[in-house]
Order: sequence, then C-alpha cells, then structure tokens
Amino acid sequence: MLNDKTGAHLKMHLIVFIWGFTAVLGDLISIQEYRLVWFRMGLATVFLYLWQRSRKVNLAISRALLLKTAGVGLLIALHWIFFFKAIKISNVSITLAVFSTGSFFAALLEPFFFKRKMLWYEVFFGLIIVAGLSFIIQVEVQYLEGAICALFSLIMGVLFTLCNGKLTRNNPASILTVYEFFAGFLAVSVYLLATGEVRAELLQLSGSDWFYMLILASICTAYAFTASVDIMKKLSPYTVMLTTNLEPVYGIFLAYFILGDSEQMSLGFYIGAAVILATVLLNGYIKSRSRVSS
Repeated sequence: MLNDKTGAHLKMHLIVFIWGFTAVLGDLISIQEYRLVWFRMGLATVFLYLWQRSRKVNLAISRALLLKTAGVGLLIALHWIFFFKAIKISNVSITLAVFSTGSFFAALLEPFFFKRKMLWYEVFFGLIIVAGLSFIIQVEVQYLEGAICALFSLIMGVLFTLCNGKLTRNNPASILTVYEFFAGFLAVSVYLLATGEVRAELLQLSGSDWFYMLILASICTAYAFTASVDIMKKLSPYTVMLTTNLEPVYGIFLAYFILGDSEQMSLGFYIGAAVILATVLLNGYIKSRSRVSS
C-alpha cells in the first residue's frame, strides 16, 4: 500500500506524462490549430463546469475578476494555438525542446510581476539555455518557423502562468479556470466568425479526430488540471517544478515511438536538448539548496 507522499509523487509523474502526450495528440488530430483549440477549450469548459456543479461549488465571481480571467483566457488560447501550429509545421520534438526553456523565461519575467530581485545565476543559466536552443535551431534549420511559433507560444504560456499566479493568490484556481477556458473559447469563436470559418463543416470531424479530441479535452485538459491543483497541495513547489520539467522528455519519448520517422532527429538536436534539460535541473537544484540554507 502506497503512502500519501509516494502516491502524490507517482500521480504528479502521471500528470506530466499526460501533458507530454498532449503534444502527440496535437500531431494526431488532423484539423487546423484554430479549430483544434476551439474544440479543446469548449469541451474542457463543459467537463470542468459539470465537475464543479457535481461538487456543488458556487461559481459566482465579481465583474472585475471576470474581466481579468477573460484576459488570461485569451493568453491561454494564443498559447495553445501557436503550440499546435508549431507541432503541425515542424514536429513534436522541436516544439517541446523550445518549451523546455520555459522555466527560464519565467525566471526572467517573474521579478517584474512579483517585484523581486533578479538572481545572477538565473541570467547565467538563461544564456546557456539560449545557446542550447540556438544550437538546436542551427542543426535543424528546416524547422525554424516551427521553433519561432513554439517560442511565441511559450512566452504566452509564461505570461498566462504569471498572471494566473497573481489571480489565484486569493481565488480558487479550479473556479477561475472554468471562466478562463470559456473566455478563450469565445475569443476563438470570434476569430472563426470573422474569418468565415463558422459553417456546418466546423463540427465535422473524422471518427479518429473525435476520439483523440475527447481524450485531449477530458483527460489531458480537464482531468490533468484538476488533478494537478490537488497534487500541488501535497508536494513542495520545488518537487512540482522539477517534475514538470520532465514534460519534454516524456513528450519526445512518446513522439519517437508513436509518430515514428517524423520525430527522428539529428544527434545535434539531442545534444542541445540534453544541455537545456541539464541546465533546467541544475537551476532547480540550486533553488532548492538556497531555500534550505535561508
């Protein structure tokens, strides 16, 4: 019988594994990224709303908070649109290699959001990360456009995380996310209306696309989010951060075995990815040691 701590660790790895699988689903689902995000956010809103109602949660929030969550929802929508676009014009491995630099973009932007001093080693490690990413792009230059889309998606994701971090200080994340997903769904709906994409064909998906979409919206979005909120109450922020950094490893591993030849990269790519991952893990270790000694 597993104790609570061990069970929480295993569940956290399962969640990160699911997040890694999200990228693979983005490749398997054949529709355009805008429609993909429209379906994902719409279905995830329904699943999360029903889950909250089953728990008899009061979902009422103030008008001011509603406007703020709408802004965050737009960031999430942009984050996912360019994430899936990057996968479709390059591949999963390139996209996740770029995403592995996320903690350093967060470290660079966090001082401006939470008014703390910039740490010298974060800047130093950030330069190593940029060097590793530049090396990957040089050896895989044919995927440059995809890497740029992934980088924009990453920046939107970091901004969303930081904004959400401020909002959830005094408000339950599980409630805010319902509104954020719905706001993102509405934003993509407006885009589809403006571009004339809203027609009968919008809802027409192949059987396999519906299957993968339901997995994406339910397990990889609604379940993974609610489970991660619960896990973060049981594990330290350092443990959560360190485990989350394994998402690119899980995702690239899954893509290699599920998607086949399109994910087989050059040796230079794996060297660059290893440098980035090692730097991220070293940064996490130094942060944990500084907390212990302070």
